[in-house]
Amino acid sequence: MPRNAPLIEARDRKRTMADYDALPPALRDWLAGARMQWEPRSAHRAWRKALWKGLGRTHVARAHMDALEEAALRKQAPPD
Repeated sequence: MPRNAPLIEARDRKRTMADYDALPPALRDWLAGARMQWEPRSAHRAWRKALWKGLGRTHVARAHMDALEEAALRKQAPPD
């Protein structure tokens, strides 16, 4: 482990928080109630695609994000 690992971790944490703070308010609101943890960059990419598909309507984008999250959670669930 490099000697400056704590500094690198702190820098990355600040970058992640800055990325999160730069997200649109509607996406941050959706992420606050999300059932899984999302990386800010991947959430923003999915949100932009959802808005594009929904012609800019945030309620359609939220439904798309819910569907993405549900599919991801189903993949992670152990088979019965």
